[in-house]
Amino acid sequence: MPGSNGPLGSVGMSLTVIDNPEAGRYELHDGSTLAGVSEYFLRPDSIVFTHTKVSDEYEGQGAGSQLAREALDDARRRGLRVVAWCPFIAGWIKRHPAYADLLN
Repeated sequence: MPGSNGPLGSVGMSLTVIDNPEAGRYELHDGSTLAGVSEYFLRPDSIVFTHTKVSDEYEGQGAGSQLAREALDDARRRGLRVVAWCPFIAGWIKRHPAYADLLN
């Protein structure tokens, strides 16, 4: 399924989440700085999250949560089920049960 290549959302004033389907990842940007990524691959009806990493300077500020939320919101908009191989995404969904219906 084609992804969106534009900004999906933002944290505060400067963090923006962008789907980069060519790289197979959602990217968290702070201006021109890559602050984090959530890697994935697509199946016909689902998205499989494999790894998420946020740069140390952004940890503990909600950046990882914003990355997870925006990626999962995009999956929902696209009608994709979620397979959470990534421990961060799996844990985030567990802490936010409103997203549990996405799990495959």
